Amino acid sequence: MDDLGPLCVGIDPHASLLGDWGLGDDVAGLREFSLRVVDAVGGRVAAVKPQAAFFERHGSAGVAVLEETIAAASAAGTLVIVDAKRGDIGSTMGAYAEAFLRDGSPLAGDALTVSPYLGFGSLAPAAERAAATGRGLFVLCLTSNPEGRQVQHARTDGVSVAASIAAHAAALNAGAAPMGSVGLVVGATIGDAVRGTGTDLEAVNGPLLAPGVGAQGAGAAELADVFGSARRQVLASSSRGVLRAGPDAAALRAAADAATQEARAALRG
Repeated sequence: MDDLGPLCVGIDPHASLLGDWGLGDDVAGLREFSLRVVDAVGGRVAAVKPQAAFFERHGSAGVAVLEETIAAASAAGTLVIVDAKRGDIGSTMGAYAEAFLRDGSPLAGDALTVSPYLGFGSLAPAAERAAATGRGLFVLCLTSNPEGRQVQHARTDGVSVAASIAAHAAALNAGAAPMGSVGLVVGATIGDAVRGTGTDLEAVNGPLLAPGVGAQGAGAAELADVFGSARRQVLASSSRGVLRAGPDAAALRAAADAATQEARAALRG
């Protein structure tokens, strides 16, 4: 992130966005869109984040395109965060870990988003597999959807769920330098939720993935306000803010470069 700047470009092939690019809402359009994004920004941004759902909705052929997209980004020297938000228990969580975190799996990127809302301990198979293969996790903590508050802001013995999730991540990252590989997902548009829930982001000692930059409304002021002293740990994620500049490759690169500079100014200043 220090060399390329703190920006992750989401690869979210919405049907409407495929149409805006003049592509069909089919596997051919999905493939053209995804590989064009990788070709435009690969090697120029810190990471890309394909959203698995938009590939899975096309069935097995769509999953094959996800595998191809992961491989193309990796070949371009760009980190890949597979945004699949997996969460389950026992052997099922272990199977998800095998699919997305095992060496040699075509679905394995460099990190995976996971959901802790069956209890943070349910993520143990993923945490263990990630540690064994040198990959990372981004654990949902404070998200921007209004429904998330009901769970994430709830308190037990005075401690919010979000603060508890952050503390569990911090325990897994203890002693790691410069930081550990268990990060959190914290929406860039959540306002004062970090302070309101008593969540100590700086103590996590891990990366913070911040969706919502650009088209969803978060700019420099919002990033600085939400993350405060933890802002140097942040990887700002922009999807539509960059993707709507397509399909022209030069326009995509320009949009990604502008978003990178904005994020760098907000988070590294």
